[in-house]
Amino acid sequence: MPTLYALKPAFQARLRPLADRLARAGVTANRITFLAAAQYIFGKLFGRHLISPNVSPSKTWEGLIGGLAASSLLGALLSFLTPFSVVQAAGVAFIACLMGFLGGLVASAIKSDQGVKDWGHLIEGHGGMMDRADSPVFAAPVFFHTVRYFWT
Repeated sequence: MPTLYALKPAFQARLRPLADRLARAGVTANRITFLAAAQYIFGKLFGRHLISPNVSPSKTWEGLIGGLAASSLLGALLSFLTPFSVVQAAGVAFIACLMGFLGGLVASAIKSDQGVKDWGHLIEGHGGMMDRADSPVFAAPVFFHTVRYFWT
């Protein structure tokens, strides 16, 4: 029994970085999901100028700018959940959400090239699971390397 107690602090020390990484990943995923909703709202309210009408006819510059601003603000407000300062959290949120937007645009270009509207019909009105994952697939590696380069 004394051996288990001796391992306990070492085990906890190894789990703490994992818990921190999972918290960062969860906060990032929520920011990217929030970006999509904010872009939609800002695009519907203020959208006039299309970004790429041939690839994605509903994405507007106003939606992108409003979504990035709102997501960066959300990142700053949620900074207490991360090891980042308020400014760092806003910057990381901005970068991750910008990459998430580009991921959605690239996925739209691939679908447009293949003549497909949605990747599936699993979620009514939202397409399939791949339609939900296109943004995080682009944003997650950029987020990881940004954090690794600047904070480790």
